[in-house]
Amino acid sequence: MRAPKPGALGGPRPLRVGLMSFAHVHAAAYARLLEAMPDVELRVSDPDSIAAPPGERRGRLLAEDLGVTYVDSYDELLAWRPDAVIVTSENARHRPLVEAAAQAGASVLCEKPLATTLDDAVAMKAACDAAGVSLMTAYPVRFSPAFGRLRELVAAGGVGALLAATGTNNGQIPVGDRAWFTDPALSGGGAMVDHIVHVADLLDALTGLRPIAVRAVSNRILHSEKPEVRAETGGLVTVSYAGGFVATIDCSWSQPDNAPTWGGLTLQVIGTRGVADIDPFAQHLGGVGAGGALFMGYGVDTDQLLLQEFLESVRAGRPAQPDGAAGIRSLTIVLAAQESARTGEVVAVA
Repeated sequence: MRAPKPGALGGPRPLRVGLMSFAHVHAAAYARLLEAMPDVELRVSDPDSIAAPPGERRGRLLAEDLGVTYVDSYDELLAWRPDAVIVTSENARHRPLVEAAAQAGASVLCEKPLATTLDDAVAMKAACDAAGVSLMTAYPVRFSPAFGRLRELVAAGGVGALLAATGTNNGQIPVGDRAWFTDPALSGGGAMVDHIVHVADLLDALTGLRPIAVRAVSNRILHSEKPEVRAETGGLVTVSYAGGFVATIDCSWSQPDNAPTWGGLTLQVIGTRGVADIDPFAQHLGGVGAGGALFMGYGVDTDQLLLQEFLESVRAGRPAQPDGAAGIRSLTIVLAAQESARTGEVVAVA
C-alpha cells in the first residue's frame, strides 16, 4: 500500500482527503470532523445531488453550510490526487466511485453496506488490491469502548465458550433527510440492508466464526402510511455459524419520527460461564425541553475513531480495519437474509 508523499520541504504535508457524495446521512458528520483536523485538507464533490428530491440539502449548498471546499465533478476531485477518499454515495453507486478512487491511487473508506450485490463488492476489493491501496468498510461501532471491552472479556474466556448472541439495531426511517434509503434501486433494500450489517460485523469481529445459514422474515407494517416507502421496515434474522453458535438480529426502522435520537444498537452474548451485554449508545442525558424530548450524548465519538483509524492507516501505508473483506462477509449475511425473507426458506450463506 502506498504512503502519502512528503511536503515540498521534506516534512509531512496535510493529508489530502476527498469526500465523494453527500448522499449518505453520515457524510456531513465526516466532513465536519475532517475539516476540523489540522493535518487534513478536505475537498468534496456531489454531482449526483442534481437528481436528489426537492428539499434535500446537498451539493455546493451543503458544502457552503459546512464551510468545506467544493468541486463540481468527481473527475476534478480525483485530478487533485487525494491520498484518501471516502465514498458516501447511495449504496448502489459505491462500485464505480471506489474503482475510480483506486485507479487514482487513493485509499478508500466506503460506507456500509459495501455494495448491494456480491459481484460489486468483490470487484471493489479486487480494484483496490490491484491498485495497491486499502479498502476499509465504515463500521464505527467496532470502535466503541464497550465493544472493545466485550472483545477483551470474550478473548479472556470471561463468558466461557460462546453459545449464542442477540443483537438489535433499531432506528428512525430516513425518509425526511435522504429518501433514497427507502428506494431499493439505490439502497438495495430497506431496514435489513441498513441495520443487519452493523450487528453482523460485530459478531464477525467478536467470534471469527463462519456464518453457514440464515433464516429471516420481514414486513412493511411500520410506516405503512408513508407512500414513498418501497422497502421492508422491519425484520428478524437468525444466523447459524460453524460450531453451532447461533445469533438473532432484530433490525427495524421502529423509532418514531419525533424521537429525540435516531435509535441505537445493543448486543448480548451468551456463553457457558455467563452473559455479557453492551449498549454502545447508552451514554446520554435525556429529558424534556421547550422543543420537546432531548437526547444529549457524551463519551467518545465513534465516527471520529473510525476516521482516525482510516487516516492513520493511510499515513502508515498499512491496511485499515475493518477492511473490504469484512464488508463482504457482512454483506453475504444481508443477501442471504433478503433471499430467505423472500422465499420463506433457510438460505446458505455464500
